[in-house]
Amino acid sequence: MIPEKIIISRTDNLGDVMLTLPIAGILKKKYPICKIYFIGKSYTKALIDACIYVDEFIDRETVLADGNLKKIKADVIIHVFPDNAIAKAAMTAGIPTRIGTSHRWFHWLYCNKKVNFSRKNSELHEAQLNLKLLSPLGIIQDFSLQEISNAIGFEKIPLVSNTAEKLLLKNKFNLILHPKSKGSAREWPMDYYFELAKSLPLENYSIFITGTEKEGALIKEQKSEIFNLSNVTDLTGKCTLEELISFINKADGLIACSTGPLHIASSLGKYTIGIYPPMRPIHPGRWAPLGKKTTVLYENKSCNACRKDFNCVCIQSITPSQVMAVVDKWNK
Repeated sequence: MIPEKIIISRTDNLGDVMLTLPIAGILKKKYPICKIYFIGKSYTKALIDACIYVDEFIDRETVLADGNLKKIKADVIIHVFPDNAIAKAAMTAGIPTRIGTSHRWFHWLYCNKKVNFSRKNSELHEAQLNLKLLSPLGIIQDFSLQEISNAIGFEKIPLVSNTAEKLLLKNKFNLILHPKSKGSAREWPMDYYFELAKSLPLENYSIFITGTEKEGALIKEQKSEIFNLSNVTDLTGKCTLEELISFINKADGLIACSTGPLHIASSLGKYTIGIYPPMRPIHPGRWAPLGKKTTVLYENKSCNACRKDFNCVCIQSITPSQVMAVVDKWNK
């Protein structure tokens, strides 16, 4: 039986959602006439709406408030991110095929198709692991990262009134620095971002600092001098997610640690540098962005020293000059 309506559920953060979007592309290739729904947190809606392979976004809280899963009459739901409440709601809605990993106890209660694999100890990329959940639908091939990158479909860029875009300069390389990660990743020191920004020639580079309002305050607390540089513009707390996506799409490059905007920029074909720790399971082999113009910098060694400490010595070993060497190649 060919499924007519499939729900993908990933109710966590921006980067996680970006690496889940290829599931929709792979499903559309196998079932071109099926309708794809995506359950996510409300703040990720702009990402999901930008995917050409997703037909409709469903807000997680709406699902739990009014039980609208039953109204959809879906044939399949794929629990990419284990969410107890959503898994229960899917079973209650009577969705015939409910897919989840076998490693979550509540999936034994609510899912009737359980896929057995371990994310923590795998050598595969997160996007490749996500696709393992398609095996109950007969999709069992091993996808290369290039194939997955081609299936992201991040092409419906929001058309928004964006005053930030007016700051972009046609005669300069417009570079975004996104130093923070809402505490979800090991972060490159602000002193290093400052040194990098100082090293970039004024005549060639226009620099923009992005992040939330809280992250902007933290950046000012750690290295306020970065905002005193004449070619640096502070955009922290000034962009909605729709505006940020649109701004990244018009800019030339982005530098960040393992965070959502890095994946957005990479998927949009921008020059990107991702700065990562080597520690499992947050190393780049698992979480690197997918894109042809992406460079990942990390210490190629085994290290667990900062597992309980965000003061990551391995990330601190990546110097501004190493990052500068990559950036120099972009603007030639």
